[in-house]
Amino acid sequence: MKKLLCFGHRGAAGHAPENTLTSVETAIALGADWIEIDVYLVDGELVVFHDARLERTTNGQGYLEKQSLDYLRTLDAGEGERIPLLREVLEHVDHRVGINIELKGAHTAAATARQLDLYLSASGGNWEQFLISSFNHHELRLVKQLRPQLRTGVLIYCLPLDYARMAEALGAYSIHPSCEFLNRSLVIDAHQRGLKVFPYTVNDEETLAQMKALEVDGVFTDYPELISGVGRG
Repeated sequence: MKKLLCFGHRGAAGHAPENTLTSVETAIALGADWIEIDVYLVDGELVVFHDARLERTTNGQGYLEKQSLDYLRTLDAGEGERIPLLREVLEHVDHRVGINIELKGAHTAAATARQLDLYLSASGGNWEQFLISSFNHHELRLVKQLRPQLRTGVLIYCLPLDYARMAEALGAYSIHPSCEFLNRSLVIDAHQRGLKVFPYTVNDEETLAQMKALEVDGVFTDYPELISGVGRG
């Protein structure tokens, strides 16, 4: 049986404040093969954050992209954690696991490509340690134009009429469908097109069993130990 890859969703969001260095480290400790984080561009820096607004996960207020970087760095992102920069996450992970960077905000494709250029030139490693995903398929197309060697993952919420055809057309490596809408036909179609299938977000044994039965290649989870078995029993 093939290994099911474990993507720690926003680090290990079920255990630590999401998208923080502590959450990332927790996911690694719990056996994640990859960690997934989200990025926006603010004042020329890529910040690691999921929501458009600050209120849910920080003590700040307002839309993230309308704030200054200096202000964002003063906020508590949970348990005393700061909102990290992408470069800080890259340095912290230090090639120990793969990193899936989800492009959330505008103009993040080019900025992410440049940041990875700088990181890889300074620290070594290879482009296959990274996977760039987004619901914004225009940004994914730009990523492939700028850095054809970067793997991309097409995020999908619905069940597309053409199944995985649009991901193949974008030159993607994988599709990342919602587990709520995933069916066997989409998995088969993706695999026939040479694409991996990594559904989100799988947080219980019953859903995990369903995903395994569909023969997906990996899953996103807030609880990496659910897939890795680390620290369980």
